[in-house]
Amino acid sequence: MVRRPGTPRLLRELNDRAALDLLVEQGPLTRAQIGEHTGLSKVTASQLLSRLEDRGLVEVVGEQAGGRGPNAALYAVVPSSAYVAGLEVGPDGVTAGVADVTGCIVAQVTVDPNGADEPVKTVHSAVVKACRSARVALSRLSAFVIGTPGVVDPRSGDVQFSFDLPAWHEGVLEALRTDLRRPVTIENDVNLAAIAERAYGAARSADDFALMWFDRGIGLSVMLGGRLHRGRSGGAGEIGYLPVPGAPLPLGAARRGQEDEGEGVTESTTWGIPTLAGGYGSLVGADAVRALAHAHGIGEPTAVDCVRAAAADETRGGVFLDELANRISYGVTSVNIVLDPGLVVLSGHLGRAGGVPLATRIERAVGRISPTRPSVVVTEVEGNPVLRGALHAALDQARDEVFSAEKS
Repeated sequence: MVRRPGTPRLLRELNDRAALDLLVEQGPLTRAQIGEHTGLSKVTASQLLSRLEDRGLVEVVGEQAGGRGPNAALYAVVPSSAYVAGLEVGPDGVTAGVADVTGCIVAQVTVDPNGADEPVKTVHSAVVKACRSARVALSRLSAFVIGTPGVVDPRSGDVQFSFDLPAWHEGVLEALRTDLRRPVTIENDVNLAAIAERAYGAARSADDFALMWFDRGIGLSVMLGGRLHRGRSGGAGEIGYLPVPGAPLPLGAARRGQEDEGEGVTESTTWGIPTLAGGYGSLVGADAVRALAHAHGIGEPTAVDCVRAAAADETRGGVFLDELANRISYGVTSVNIVLDPGLVVLSGHLGRAGGVPLATRIERAVGRISPTRPSVVVTEVEGNPVLRGALHAALDQARDEVFSAEKS
């Protein structure tokens, strides 16, 4: 392995990056505080801050009183030194957000799904609208991360197959990069929700966990050793296809080939779009959950409303939650037996609606049929988890670029 020698320039680069990361994480700090956290001397910290000021990356934002002598200057990262865009794309529309380099979301918009069969046009329209709202020129965006349902090839980064978005397929990534003239990354939407969960939610700093997504679709994301597990072809986590007792197999057009059109697919009465007619998804999807709730006298109009109402009144909805937890436990147990993640997070609108009452029942059900018992908890990410994950991933890319070595 080739090693870079510990040259003064390399040491400066490492120190500068450490200080910038520290300022992003902990907010305004004095020169002395930066020195304490990084182990740098006052002289080295002063030189570092001067370099970063010259590069337009940090600025003085105030003073800290206390002690003898003059007040100490407080330094912070310049928010406008870089901007990124994150997007969630679905059959119902596109939500786009713009964040500055500190992670502050400065604009968020949702655009009409019209034109969803033209991915480049749809994304471009959403980004332009978000940039206008943020008053940031599109040319100032350093990175784009787009979350979509479906399978993303981990080697090419392109969409291989999207059940919900047939227009998103191989070739879309290059077309987007050509149109936006910026680095673009496409990621599975549930994987982005897991990234957000680890950064801001119930899995903060957890190296191993699984996120179960119950929403318009059913999905799974697995984090092992602090890294997403995507699988060889990007298909890891498509748990809606899991064969389970009491449900037909997901056959024919439910696969990417679409050879036997109509087989394995039904129309979702909840979402008005095609959905799997078999597998795990047919037991815990919105239509099945609503039907189960209505059979137990929980008559709210949507699956999310039914689950929320049952969790709010367990005397009325406890039996329904027990049966729903048993259904969900089939998938959680399968994941737990194979991977033993220790922590399972319930996310998506339906997963969030059940709250602690549903999570507790699932954990208990899994514990009865699995050799180990994971903790089952509800997401703690505020706002749109896919969008927040996309922005977080984009910020990682932008900071690597903007906070990198001094320009020659």
